[in-house]
Amino acid sequence: MNQTPLSVQAQYQNALRLHQTGQLAKAEVLYRELLNTQPTHPDTLHLLGVLCHQTARHIEAVEKIGTALQLVPNNPGYLNNYGLALRAAGRLDEAVQCYQRALQISPDDPDLLTNLGNLNVSLNRFDEAIGCYRRILKYYPQDADTRETLCYALSKAGIQQQLAGLYAKAEASYLEACKLKPSDAALHYNLGNAQRELGKPKEAESSYRKALKHSPDDADIHNNLGNVLRELGQLDAAIASYQTAFSLNPTLYHAKVHLVHQKQHICDWQGLDDDIKQIRHWVNIQPTAQISPFAFLSMPGSTPGEQKLCADQWAANRLTPMLKLKESLNFKHTHTGDKLRIGYLSADFRLHPLASLISEMIELHDKQAIESFAYSYGVNDNSAERQRLIKAFDHFVDIRTLSQQAAAEKIHADQIDILIDLTGFTQSSRTSLVALRPAPINVSWLGFPGSMGSLAGVPLFDYLISDGFITPPNASASYAEKLALLPSCYQANDSKRPVAQTPTRQQVGLPADAFVFCCFNQSFKILPEIFDVWMRLLQKVPDSVLWLLECNPLAKANLKREATARGVKAERLVFAPRIPMAQHLARHSLADLFLDTLPYNAHTTASDALWMGLPVLTCVGESFASRVAGSLLHAADLTELVTKSLNEYEEKALMLATNPDQLGVIKKKLGIKNRELGLFNTAKFTRDIEQLYQDIWQNYSQQ
Repeated sequence: MNQTPLSVQAQYQNALRLHQTGQLAKAEVLYRELLNTQPTHPDTLHLLGVLCHQTARHIEAVEKIGTALQLVPNNPGYLNNYGLALRAAGRLDEAVQCYQRALQISPDDPDLLTNLGNLNVSLNRFDEAIGCYRRILKYYPQDADTRETLCYALSKAGIQQQLAGLYAKAEASYLEACKLKPSDAALHYNLGNAQRELGKPKEAESSYRKALKHSPDDADIHNNLGNVLRELGQLDAAIASYQTAFSLNPTLYHAKVHLVHQKQHICDWQGLDDDIKQIRHWVNIQPTAQISPFAFLSMPGSTPGEQKLCADQWAANRLTPMLKLKESLNFKHTHTGDKLRIGYLSADFRLHPLASLISEMIELHDKQAIESFAYSYGVNDNSAERQRLIKAFDHFVDIRTLSQQAAAEKIHADQIDILIDLTGFTQSSRTSLVALRPAPINVSWLGFPGSMGSLAGVPLFDYLISDGFITPPNASASYAEKLALLPSCYQANDSKRPVAQTPTRQQVGLPADAFVFCCFNQSFKILPEIFDVWMRLLQKVPDSVLWLLECNPLAKANLKREATARGVKAERLVFAPRIPMAQHLARHSLADLFLDTLPYNAHTTASDALWMGLPVLTCVGESFASRVAGSLLHAADLTELVTKSLNEYEEKALMLATNPDQLGVIKKKLGIKNRELGLFNTAKFTRDIEQLYQDIWQNYSQQ
């Protein structure tokens, strides 16, 4: 005998009451009895499915609620619970579609929006989750749980965006999250990181300081605050931040490295030897120490082998996340046409020393053999130098706003044959793009004077462009890359650099008749041992002066103090302020002899001096950075200015300073020949490097 509708409803209500009071087993018995007689009762099917979901029988839950939906397709409550069951059963994409269908029926349902948002979070689809939570807050702006979950999703989205190189989007995510949770130090810290990557140091400083209000003992925040203070030129405050960071966390090795490197920038040499000894020890025993390879290059005593090891560790710590993306992209390379497609990757296609090296070379590329691409990820400074480079390249592509993946896909779509990184492990580096292998051949050149190391046991770069002087045959073991040697010097030069009218010595604060020793290298390259030599030279050459670049006020004060401590009057050090490049080049001719530094030589700075007819005296070491000036002098046919020890360097400097005839011969030789020298024959250099590219390509093609 069939049950009447009234008895069906009564049995259903009884089961529902048991269900709601947690008596699940009894409720299930009644649900099933009811379905035996009423198998198409949708509410019973739905609630039995919910009960199955609650008791972890997710497959049956999907089946029961799915059957209910066949009977009542547009019930948002059914769809909501069906989405929960699908998610629990691991059918996540179907669950998303289910919630989206329900929201078409009930677009402002907070439960549906919450469940879809949470599901998207679990799928790492943070933008979609953020959209759901924002819709809830539109109607319930003070809902604490939703504000919390939105803040979480924004934070995770920001991390995701930063890893992809989408720093503007990351900044926007963190700004919104900080408004929701202004007391969260991590949010302000991550906001500062994004702002620093966007070239907004003042904003980043403000964010870091807000983070420190809520977490004053966080060493990482102090370290990153030091980074932006350094970029703002507040070196004393930066050093204080690094000191605090390292005192709070003595295993934050990179804070110590930043501290030591900035002390080099201000020429504070107290404890320097012990500090560098400690850092070299970390490089050798702490593979996760994250020692900045660029800072390490300038530290006296570091060997080429240690520099390679430092680069290996840096690549492992910073670039390993790229390996999974590289595998998923799995770029396949094809070469079409007769031209080699050469991609140049840099942050410095602007008013920067790089422009004074490569601009003319790019202009002179053989358009029949080479198709040149610039991939720029630095700030557009709207300078004449940038405009010249834009015109020089066949294609100028600004990838600054692209994610790492999108930028790599663009390079690959352009069918680049050889990708040349001109920045390396220096500020604003995006060497992570190289790790994705969008081109078949990776080459390192100019930006980083040393090995870029290996990643997962494979060299990050196939080749490092060098020359036979910088990297003689016995040096190859200290480089992960194959050494691609140019026949003359590895460094390009631009013979079209504008030069202003030469000032008088009086106009630049130099004595009219004194011998002027000069060094326009950055202050971090000046170290006690070389400074000792310079001070002895001033003592031995009456009335002579040392003309230095005024890098920062602290370095100026410290160098004057160090001179006084060595018995030399501070006024014999003359400091040249930073001025536009054309004016800077013009003033070189007022000096008599350029004294180079060790272990980090003058590079572009040496080319500037030689171009203006100023002899450069150098002392070579074993590392790449310590042999560049020697290479330039060989290319300028001035090998007599290359010394192999500081004793020889000092003796040669004194001889030239006290023998005007001998110095005059060198100046005349340089002045007559400098436009014809291999160093400044940009047309020949361009043909040489194009042949090198062809050789590299042939080696690859024959494999």
